[in-house]
Amino acid sequence: MFKKGMIAAAVLVSLSGCAGGLSPVGTGLVTDVKGPITATTLPTGAKNGTACAKTILGLVNQGDASIAQAKKAGGISTVSSVDYHTEGFYPFFGTTCVTVNGQ
Repeated sequence: MFKKGMIAAAVLVSLSGCAGGLSPVGTGLVTDVKGPITATTLPTGAKNGTACAKTILGLVNQGDASIAQAKKAGGISTVSSVDYHTEGFYPFFGTTCVTVNGQ
């Protein structure tokens, strides 16, 4: 019994904090939240660009969720606002995307 308990504890510790993302409310088992990163005084622009990064168990992490990449994807030179969207089934996998709005 003690051995099974130790194995279960080891599995839980190894999975805790393995995969996470931005979230204003914390990353739960199932996460699907949006939030702001920054905004300027400029009016909302006509263009949007998005860039994403993904994680699997916190072991395989790939992508470019930078503001620069989102600007490039949307052909944006002047930024009005930047938001993010994080979704996933943590700690197993997740995605965080950054969306830039501007001209």
